[in-house]
This record gives sequence, C-alpha cells and structure tokens, in this order.
Amino acid sequence: MAKQDVTELDIFYISYDEPNCEEHWADLLNKVPWAKRVHGVKGFDAAHKECANQSETERFITVDGDNIVMPDFFEQQLDFPETDHDGNDIAQSIFSWNGKNLLNGLVYGNGGLKCWPTQYVLDMKTHEAADDGEGMEFCWKLNYIQLNDTFSEVHQTASPFQAFRAGFREGVKMSLDQGVKVRADEFSQKIWWQNYNRLQTWCNIGTDVENGLWAIYGSRLGCDMTVLSDWDTNLISDYDWFKKFFNEDILPRFPGEEVCKYTKVTWNPEMLYIAVQDLGARLNEGINDMMLFDPNEKMCKFFKKTYVNPRRWGVMIREKQIQELFRLMQHHWMI
Repeated sequence: MAKQDVTELDIFYISYDEPNCEEHWADLLNKVPWAKRVHGVKGFDAAHKECANQSETERFITVDGDNIVMPDFFEQQLDFPETDHDGNDIAQSIFSWNGKNLLNGLVYGNGGLKCWPTQYVLDMKTHEAADDGEGMEFCWKLNYIQLNDTFSEVHQTASPFQAFRAGFREGVKMSLDQGVKVRADEFSQKIWWQNYNRLQTWCNIGTDVENGLWAIYGSRLGCDMTVLSDWDTNLISDYDWFKKFFNEDILPRFPGEEVCKYTKVTWNPEMLYIAVQDLGARLNEGINDMMLFDPNEKMCKFFKKTYVNPRRWGVMIREKQIQELFRLMQHHWMI
C-alpha cells in the first residue's frame, strides 16, 4: 500500500452560490492556509475538472461549499491499496467520506469530503457533460468507494433556496434505483433499504433548523415528481433550471413576510407547512410503504438525539467492510 498524508494532497474548496460559503472558506483557511478555491464554475463536472486542471498532485481532496471540515481530518494518513475490493485499479477510484448533515442528523456520503484521482477527473463525463443521459450523480457512473468515517459537517439551509435545492436533489436521488425510475407500487421493494430510510428522514426531519421546512418540502416534492410523474430527473444537474424553477414556480406559491437574512426573499411559513402536509398525504397514498407525518420540532429533536451515528473505525475503512463485519457477527450470534 502507498501511504500519504492528507496534507500532501491539493485541497480544493468548491463553491458556487452557497449563502454561507465565505464563512466556510474562512474556516477552511484557518485549518489549511494553503487550500485552493474554485468558485462560480457552473456545472458539477466542470467544477471538478477545474480542480483537476489546477491540481499539482496525483490526487486531490474536495470540500463542498456547504461543508465545515473537522480539524482531525488533516491529521490523517491515507493508505492506498493497488486495487479496490472488486479488483479495480485504485487509480480509477474515488474515495468518499461521510458528512454529518445538521439539518436531519443523517450521516452518509452526501456532501462529504472526496479524494479524486486527477487524471481520471480530467477524462470523466458526468452530470452536465454526460453523453448518455445518465449523469446526475458521480456514484452511479464512477468507481466510487464509500468510506465509513465522518470528517465534516454539512450546512445546507442558510437560505430557502439552498434548503429547497438540497432537499429536492436528495428527494429525487433517493427515489431512484441506481438512477432508474421505479413504479410506485414496487417502491419499497426496489429502492435500496438505506436510501429508502434516508428518504423518509429527509421528508420528515428538520423543522427545528432554520429553513428546514423548505428542505422537507423540497424532499417531498422531489420524490413526488420522480415517482408520480414523467418529469425528467436529469434536470437536477442544471443550475439554471433549478434557480428558475424555485424563483418562478415555487416561491410565488407562498407569498408572505418571513424574510431570509441572507437573500432577503420572503415567504409564508404557514402556507409552506400546509403544502408539506398535502404532499405527505399524497405520497403516503400514492407510494407503497411511505411513512410521512406532519413534521414538528419536538419529533425532529428526538430523532436527532436518539439517532446512532456510525462509529469511526479508521480513515480508510470502507462502509462495505463494516457491513460485512456486522453480517458475520450477526451470523455468529445466531449459531
């Protein structure tokens, strides 16, 4: 195995329009003053290619604009094997660590830190650059290795738009089977169980956080449009579509006087809550085994207080290794 300190790799901060990105950039510079920034590049594929173009190391680390990195990440040493668990060349593999989402307490790869092979990024075609119509998510197209440890916090609710977009994207992605739509009557059988549980959480938890109701509304609407309509799910990779959809279609539905401190947009929280309730009833009726309730702050706080986060096993321990360990332990106990 080749060993390398995290601090020997280029570290890129990728930001676009996150309302809190300057605060997070300042926090990262306090921890790693040599970090580089890619800002305002439109498109997921294009932004990562810009990192690769600037990188001076064979691999680089990316930090999303909504992330706060835990200081101990920069003390880690990475052990790169020659091949991954399936025998693939590690030079063609992306490593992804977990991020803890402060909206709903979930801990998984969404928004987490990533370690990319530079040349592989230059050659890839994902998201807006995909030529096969299936480019909305890195992990469905690339050799993606999900690691078990958590090294960042994800802050996605600074504004109504940021919260809605985060929820809507996850509502869409968690409602697909490897990017493919499934029938409503087969939903709980076809969707991977962890994504199924994460979807329920995105659609229920977060009203105790500022703008959290916008994320819940986005999650429910994303699921609804994905499963109960013929809407084109690849649009979630289109930055311009998202902004137009929110400003011209979504926000006008809730005229009111509540003001966002970052963007100054206004809305009516009561009308938004009613829309969340209506979507919950529609999804519970239209999709088998959905378990959506009318969200409230006490329930959200209870969930986050009792939700058990994954144990930290080591910086290069894969999520699949832990799952296999638990499977063997369970088998041993049953004997």
